[in-house]
Order: sequence, then structure tokens, then C-alpha cells
Amino acid sequence: MTIQTTTHLNFRGDANAALEHYRDVFGGHLVLTTYADLGMPAEAPGSDRIVFGLVAAESGFRIMGYDIPGAEGGTIAGGGSTRREQGVTITDQALFVSLGAETLDELQGIWDALAVDAVVVEPLAASAWSAGFGMLTDRFGVTWSVSVTAA
Repeated sequence: MTIQTTTHLNFRGDANAALEHYRDVFGGHLVLTTYADLGMPAEAPGSDRIVFGLVAAESGFRIMGYDIPGAEGGTIAGGGSTRREQGVTITDQALFVSLGAETLDELQGIWDALAVDAVVVEPLAASAWSAGFGMLTDRFGVTWSVSVTAA
């Protein structure tokens, strides 16, 4: 048996922009289906919002997202904040997206792209457990925990 998990993010109106951004960062294939595509009248409020979104890259990166019907605010649902204090991560967010790469060079390009208009929680740098670790909350409210995974 093979099981695959894919992070599914719930947005408040900006799923389209977020998923396009993640496709630009990670490459791959982008699928966007709106509520109107599935039969909601085009004149109905929110018909242009995303009901199903997927980014899938050959590297194995996969992420899904949609816009919660009627939700406004332009940030991820369940937002919250994350910060580091004296080497400890303090958060009221329900989840982070964890991302690993084999080399710091590979991770650096991804980090730089995710960091545009983001809040850096922990700068990408060598740590006690990894050749590179960093944490940021991107402009869509998603917190990414990134690290070099090679020994």
C-alpha cells in the first residue's frame, strides 16, 4: 500500500494568487477550478474563487488550496502568528508547511522566492541539527519551516 499526503490550505479569497506564487517558486503543473467552473452562476458573489487548486511538480512538491465560500480577508484561514524567542518557536497556528531539500544551495533559491514580502521568523542558516534551517510566514499567511535534510 502507498499513502501520499498533500497539504491542503484554506484561503479567504487569495487561493489563486497563492497557488500561482507556489507554482512560480516550485515549478510544476497548476490546476485551478473556480466555483463557476462547477456550475455556480457567474454573477454570483465568489463564483470566480477557487474551489479546487493544485500545484504538482516533478520534484515531488504538491500543495492544494481553495477559497472558503463567503470568507474574506485575503489570508489563510486559521492564521495566527509565529515568532522565535530565545531559540523556541512560539505560535498559535495550527500547522506549518515543512519543506526539506538535500542541499543548502537548492533550499536557498526556494527560500529567496518564498521570502518575498514574508515575515522571517528564523533566518535561513546552519543550525545544531541541519546545514540549513529557516522559518518564515509568507505573504499569504502560510508559515514554512525549511531545512536541509541530507546528513
